Amino acid sequence: MSKPSYPENWNDIDTGLYYRSVKIFNQVRKLLSVKMKLHADEQVEKGDIFLFNHFSRFETFIPQFLIFEQSGAYCCAIASGEFFKEDNVLARYLGNVGVFPHNHPRLFQLLAAQILRGRKVIIFPEGGMVKDHRVMDVKGHYSVYSRITGERRKHHTGAAVLAQGVEIFKDMVRTAYQNKNHAQLLRWKEELKLDSLDQLLTSALKPTLIVPANITFYPIRSSENLLLTSVELFSNGLSMRQTEELLVEGNIIFRNTDMDIRMGETVNPLAAWNWRTRLLQKKVAPELDSLDDIFAMPSRPKNWKHQLLGAYLKKSANETRNQYMKEIYENVTINLSHLASTLIMHCIENGMRSLERQFFYNALYIGVKTLQKNTSIHLHRSLLNPNYYSNLQIGTNKSFEHFIEIAKSTDLIEEDRDYYRFLPKLLEEHDFDLIRLENLIAVYHNEAEPIAAVSKTMIKALDECDTIAPEAIAAWQFEDELMDLKWELHNYTKPIYDDINDHETASEDPSPFFLQPVEDNGIGVLLIHGLLAGPAEMKGYGDHLAQQGYTVMGVRLKGHGSSPYALRDQSREDWYVSVRQGFEILKAHCRQIVVTGFSTGGALALKLAAENHPEILGVSAAAVPLKFINSSFMLVPLLHGTNKFVDWVSSYEGVKPFFENISEHPRVNYRHVPVRGLYELRLLIQQMDEFLPKIKLPVLLMQGDHDPVVSVKSAPELMNKLKTPDKQLKILKSDRHGVIMENIDGAWHLNDEFIRHCVNETNARAISRTAQNRS
Repeated sequence: MSKPSYPENWNDIDTGLYYRSVKIFNQVRKLLSVKMKLHADEQVEKGDIFLFNHFSRFETFIPQFLIFEQSGAYCCAIASGEFFKEDNVLARYLGNVGVFPHNHPRLFQLLAAQILRGRKVIIFPEGGMVKDHRVMDVKGHYSVYSRITGERRKHHTGAAVLAQGVEIFKDMVRTAYQNKNHAQLLRWKEELKLDSLDQLLTSALKPTLIVPANITFYPIRSSENLLLTSVELFSNGLSMRQTEELLVEGNIIFRNTDMDIRMGETVNPLAAWNWRTRLLQKKVAPELDSLDDIFAMPSRPKNWKHQLLGAYLKKSANETRNQYMKEIYENVTINLSHLASTLIMHCIENGMRSLERQFFYNALYIGVKTLQKNTSIHLHRSLLNPNYYSNLQIGTNKSFEHFIEIAKSTDLIEEDRDYYRFLPKLLEEHDFDLIRLENLIAVYHNEAEPIAAVSKTMIKALDECDTIAPEAIAAWQFEDELMDLKWELHNYTKPIYDDINDHETASEDPSPFFLQPVEDNGIGVLLIHGLLAGPAEMKGYGDHLAQQGYTVMGVRLKGHGSSPYALRDQSREDWYVSVRQGFEILKAHCRQIVVTGFSTGGALALKLAAENHPEILGVSAAAVPLKFINSSFMLVPLLHGTNKFVDWVSSYEGVKPFFENISEHPRVNYRHVPVRGLYELRLLIQQMDEFLPKIKLPVLLMQGDHDPVVSVKSAPELMNKLKTPDKQLKILKSDRHGVIMENIDGAWHLNDEFIRHCVNETNARAISRTAQNRS
């Protein structure tokens, strides 16, 4: 096979063309659905050689532009020599934006010169796409499949060899400065095309650092996409390999996909040198004159010293390679599909052919919460934001259900009532170019396998599902509630929301609260605040209850305590999820619970009571908003519909997205009311006709006689809708809405009496049942 005929040197980067390419890339990126996130601290600035794993073609032209955006440094890359066989537009373009052919005989020397000029180099040390993400062999050593040989091989050491060569040259420059060898320094400056000797010395004083980085795509899809369809229209048929690449990689581009680029700890190639290598390098250096001499040593040694140093450097390069490959694979961004795949493969490899559905969900939740404490593992944002994983506990999760649907459609899993059954195909060997289509579970499992803590954690989570204490789960769930508030504050306190946020006056702690008494009486009370407020609205009464021996959970309805913009994006179903979560937390500590809600919280409390959970003894609701003093509230559905229409036809925010709210409690309540929030309240009110008749528990309704917000006529109408025989209505003397927060007309005492009534009635029924059973 003839060697390619390349010029001895190569084009320097055309900085104008490079900059225009970056601008075009940014324009194209806006059209794509992939969301790129670069996780890096100082690595971009400090690094010289950047290494990336290789899963798709799409990622090969991304890193250099992202690095340029962040650091302003031009990047060189390596491409197959096939692109440079002919002198065409593509070959000339690649050559002018810093791309070098992989088979150039002076590749290392050319790249080393670029590093010495202050450029950065991009390398994919796997040497090709690793479609199966299988990077560990049966002995736990790193290796990858070679399409050319059909066998597994070690990763390339090119990055380590390049870095070592640059370091040797830098040492030669430093020595020349010490020896005042001005002529030699000038010659090197001219050869490297540097502006000055100072630039040469500055480069020589900086360590050559390798930055291992991992690119993780999530989710990985394989359904048909626009790109594949378009190509098929204009082709005579595609090979399976081409079809697979268009299916998987087309979905990366055209479907919502996260591309997390995470940079690990920098690797210094000199760290692998022992004292023998350092000593011999010092002896050999005077015999070297150029970068060509340095990189010729391993293959064309001039004497025994060169040969021995070449052997030492090869060994050091292998050690450096092992270090940076470990860093690459341990910087995977772990997501829910990784955890699920790890569990599935563990089960089937250990003879477990099925798993109960909710048991599986519980194991995933335990695994997520455990891994959140492991600071050495990088979790995808969806595993840090409870919005994306907390509903695993109630057996619903969109991300996981999407994963399961793919597994079912590819005959890896089947559902049998409440069980997932794992099919034999999971353990079959698949063609390298088809595995992303045939066994996505294996691909996810392979990607996570190098991080031993993931497998260890998920196996332990599976074992703990039956034994973990409910209180421990509840503690995690309460932590999720606090984390959810933090995410809300993070998302909705940005400058784009200042037009409303700057006028807000709420200053009380918006966090949900959980109060455990000194002397526990075994009864729990769930407190639910009203629209626009926050848990602080119920905190005074919560403290009062805790002092009496009650365990108290004060929920935070989603969208409250952060920004009116957050509330605008929530629905009544979202509020109810908050109530259910609070109930689950309290239920882990108390088997008998009374639910108390104020205003909108009262409506939600009644909705929960309608489900007739055996733990709930009764429900009280104050100032439930069935009818309103302000008749203009009837226009909310029309106004909300107008806003939705305006949002649809233009980017304008809407006709009137917020009303100003004159609050009784400005330190607790929002000053602005989103129209969407009022609309959702109207829907909740309409829904009450469905759930009020279903309540079989004791109910207490409280209503102020001159409430300025909710009409006193609401209470009798609610009483008529209730079918439970044990129901009470207390009209309070009040011209204020916040009867619970302000304890108006003995509201706390009335509710205390109701709680005792519920407990006494429950105990009486239990005694009666016991007596009947004995008789």
